[in-house]
Parts: sequence; structure tokens; C-alpha cells
Amino acid sequence: MRPLRFLVPGTSGRFRCGGLQVELQTARLTASIVPTEVVTYRRKEPGRPYLADLLRQERAPGSALWIVSWGFDVPRQLRLLRGRAVAYHAHSTGYGFDLPAGVPVLAVSRNTLGYWGNRAPRNPLFLVPNAIDASWGDDDRVADPALVARRPIDVLVQARKSSAYVLQQLVPALRAQGLRVEVQSGWVDDLVGLFRSAKVYLYDSADYWRSEGLSEGFGLPPLEALASGCVVFSSVNHALADFLDPGAVGHQIGFGTLQADLERIIAAAADPGRWQADPAQCNRLLSMFSEQELRYRWAEALKSIDQHWDRLSSLTPPLRNPSPASLEAMRILSKLRSLTSRWRGRSVL
Repeated sequence: MRPLRFLVPGTSGRFRCGGLQVELQTARLTASIVPTEVVTYRRKEPGRPYLADLLRQERAPGSALWIVSWGFDVPRQLRLLRGRAVAYHAHSTGYGFDLPAGVPVLAVSRNTLGYWGNRAPRNPLFLVPNAIDASWGDDDRVADPALVARRPIDVLVQARKSSAYVLQQLVPALRAQGLRVEVQSGWVDDLVGLFRSAKVYLYDSADYWRSEGLSEGFGLPPLEALASGCVVFSSVNHALADFLDPGAVGHQIGFGTLQADLERIIAAAADPGRWQADPAQCNRLLSMFSEQELRYRWAEALKSIDQHWDRLSSLTPPLRNPSPASLEAMRILSKLRSLTSRWRGRSVL
């Protein structure tokens, strides 16, 4: 198979975020399948290849499969990589661009898969969810209700992406009831340790993504919280609906009234065992996102994408998606035919 090159803007400083960590983790995972390297394109970094340098040094098509992922940067990257094998690792949706014919999509969630299944139905599509790092599930004691009940943090909230409702109404109300609520902001080196110190985890990203005009691409934090034994209260927007079954695996936040949220979260902090996800159901869910399972999915997807680009390189033309204009023309023509048929039927009578 072709070696992989994951394109990221940079790997430190202002580029450090959850999306970057996921992409770097994915690159580490695929490195066990095929030679993989991380390439930066906004900033040169010591010891890493730089996109502009590689494009000058290597004539198209080259030997690598390029993986692009960075939202608003994707259209420009696809133009720069024209004539080379490329695939789109699709996280959030709603950026508004269309993909060139033949560019495969590696969707991280069913929500994202459905978006591109509608927008690019003739491009090769694959479902490869993000993997939970092994460090989140290497201790069987994390879900023990008795141990969870002794954790020092009653409620954990991450400030980024949290709604004004959570930060300005729910958190003060919970603190007024005597609960210890930790609002985490900024970078945390030991995120696993932080999650394993909390009984309840709140995640409410719906307002954030609506304000951005984008979608929750995968929703890794609630999944990591489940792996840490936390009781999860979450919005169920976009890809979160892939795995959050309200009342079974997690619980909806914003449950009609502030009082309803207060009552349920206070009860969960007092007795986590009664509110935790069903162990068997949770284990089945987490196993779907294990590195072992995702390594297999990536291997199968990459094999198929490699064959796809072999076909294209032999000058087999890719299928093309119908344009919005052609679809509208088809709709109008169909309507005209229907009206004509009705008129003819009436004239016979």
C-alpha cells in the first residue's frame, strides 16, 4: 500500500487542540499498518517534513497517499495536491465545500458519513471512528461504583465548547447546592487523571456548534468520560447521537428545566452507581472504539483506497456527482412531465 502523509498545520503551540491530538493518534495507529509520517503546512518544525518543500521536491503523482482533514483548509490543500493520491479524513461537517470527483472520504462518525453520503454520493465513503487511546481503559477499577463515589470532584466541566447555560446557570446552581464543581480550561497534561477524579461529567456542545455553523464531528470527551467511569450528562447533537443513548449510556443535559438538571446531577453525584451506564452495554460500546478495532477498520479502508487510486492512475475516469443545477433541472423537468400528464388526462375526459 501507499505510505501515508497526514497533513496538519503544526503540532504545538496555538495548533494544540483536541482535533490535532486525534489526528496525531490516528497517525500513530496507521503507522502499525503502513509507513506513516506527519507533514506540517503552516509552520516548519524541526524533524518534520513541510508540505511546500515536499511539493517542490516530488513530482506528481508521487508514491504517497495524502490525508487532509483541517476543515476550512481542505479546499486549498486539495488544489495543491491535484494529481496526487489523496483522501479526506472528515471530522466536523458544514464547511460548505464540495469534494472533487474520486476523492475518498474517511468519516469519523455516522453523522459525518451521512452528510457526505448526501453531498458526495459517488465518492468512495468509509466509516472509521476515532479510537480511544489505550490509556483511558487500562484500569478495571475505574467503573467501580464504590470507588467512583469517593472521587474528590463531584462534577467536571470543560470550559471549551460548553454552553452559556452550563457555565452561567447550571454550574453556579450546583455550587450553591454544595457540590464541588471543577471547570477546566486550558491545556491539561494528565487528562486521564482529571477525568478519573470526577464522579459526573457535563458536556453541552450544541450551542457552540450551532454558533459556528458546523457539527460535532465525533464527540470524544463524553466517550472518554464513559471510559473513565464517570456518569455522563451531555447534549445529543450531531455525532453524539451515534453512541449516547439518553437514559441508558448517558443522560441528556438541558432536560427541559434547570430544576430537572439539578435534581438528576445532584442524585448522580450522591450515588454514581445508580446513574452509571450499564457495564455490559458500555463495554460493548467502548470496544467499538478500541485501537484494535480501529486498526482493522483503517487497514481495510486503506486497502480499498489504494485500489481505487490504482484504477484512477490507469486513467479510469471517476464517477461524478450531479451538480445542484442539474438536479434542479431534473426536478423541474419531472414536474413539467407530471403536469403535462395531468393535462392530457383531463383533455381526454
